[in-house]
Amino acid sequence: MIALTAQTRIWIAREPADFRCGIDGLAKICRTVLKSDPFSGALFVFRNRRSKSIKILSYNSRGFWLCQKRLSKGRFRWCPESDQASLTLEAHQLQLLLAGGDPATAKGVAVWRPVQEKV
Repeated sequence: MIALTAQTRIWIAREPADFRCGIDGLAKICRTVLKSDPFSGALFVFRNRRSKSIKILSYNSRGFWLCQKRLSKGRFRWCPESDQASLTLEAHQLQLLLAGGDPATAKGVAVWRPVQEKV
């Protein structure tokens, strides 16, 4: 089971991936294109060319998880606009994406980070 919490790091690839490549191929995309470590425990989200399927790759210290969601009707409507190879998502945005919604319109409370005081 993949745990999805507010602290989960989620990376979404902008460019479509070839879903025939499987776990090893997607892990290679994580390393070469996204410049991230597929063994980090983060979730890596990929879409196919027609935006009808999404795959999520994750590693949990015992092995890789590969999950896929394919829509019966319609397409995943959102693809991040940026010139970067990948962008980050918040947990609530991923849940909205998987439900067929548009994560770009999801409004949430700003992520709080403690401020480091200078000593």
